[in-house]
Amino acid sequence: MESSDYIETYLTETSQIAASIDRKALSAAISELKSLKSRAGRLFILGVGGSAGNASHSVNDFRKIGRIEAYAPTDNVSELTAWVNDASWEVSFLEWLKESRLQARDALLVYSVGGGSEKVSRNLVLAMDYAKQQGARVLSIVSRDGGHARKVSDVCILVPVVHPDRITPHAEGWQAIVWHLLVNGLDSHQ
Repeated sequence: MESSDYIETYLTETSQIAASIDRKALSAAISELKSLKSRAGRLFILGVGGSAGNASHSVNDFRKIGRIEAYAPTDNVSELTAWVNDASWEVSFLEWLKESRLQARDALLVYSVGGGSEKVSRNLVLAMDYAKQQGARVLSIVSRDGGHARKVSDVCILVPVVHPDRITPHAEGWQAIVWHLLVNGLDSHQ
């Protein structure tokens, strides 16, 4: 495929996602975050791979722009790798949330391409299940069929799949679009 054809295809797919993403889920996520902010809850943001990079960037935005206390376990590589080494990758986020004393007033925001399952991103699955056990709200921005995140999230924003070869770039790109929408929508949402 010529690069000009690829560019047109990719941007057309991006437009298709923009046209079909669930506006009610976006609005519900803004409402959840406004509620979190009003109860002085903390926002814990989880992601793996490119989604971990998005988690780090969005912590900055939720803290500075949204004025919500926010953290990502992947921001402290020393602590994260200690949990991985001493416990396991599967429980690394779970143990970090326990040490952070996750409470019912807090919320978990998960960025994931597939949403986690028993075989893939089990660390996310265990963290989401723990958050639910603690009474914390769970929000997610995921793609494919949403995986475990779609099953347990109080609000799941599903990035539609428009082409099977570009699930990951669209999912991770849309994580950024959505969190920017959410952060900046906190003050303007009625």
